[in-house]
Amino acid sequence: MVRDATVATLAGLAVTASLPFYLYGAWIVLDNDTVTWDVLTRHLKYITVGLVLTTVPVVGWMAPRLMDQFGGLAVLHAVLGLQAYAMLAFALTGIVRIFQAKREADLYRDPDPDTDLNDLHENMGAWRGRLRVGVFGYVLFWLGAYLVGIVRYVQLHL
Repeated sequence: MVRDATVATLAGLAVTASLPFYLYGAWIVLDNDTVTWDVLTRHLKYITVGLVLTTVPVVGWMAPRLMDQFGGLAVLHAVLGLQAYAMLAFALTGIVRIFQAKREADLYRDPDPDTDLNDLHENMGAWRGRLRVGVFGYVLFWLGAYLVGIVRYVQLHL
């Protein structure tokens, strides 16, 4: 059987590898004055890779072992991680509306890569605000959970 330290190392490496995808995904949006559909979908491709690299170790290895280690830093690690995913859910309330506005504007069948998302709906600014707050919160709590996870890794496996 594979040792816990080996699996913990692989999980830690996967979560660590997600950070550059999150940062580059954020940079894509920040670097463009006008967020077109092409910019948004490019951004989401990188963010999705980051989410997969984080979520697979969490669901596949960390969460099932949590109850055996429930206490102290494990609780803090879990709370920060859960809060990160709650912020992600909040961000998704904005992105769903953005997708709906695109569908209503018939940009799925007749895409226009130069369409400014703010021109699609009067509430687009609020929806993009939800998305930004959710993403910022996700990254903030993700970083907190990541740092606590490093401390837990050192305590348990080194």
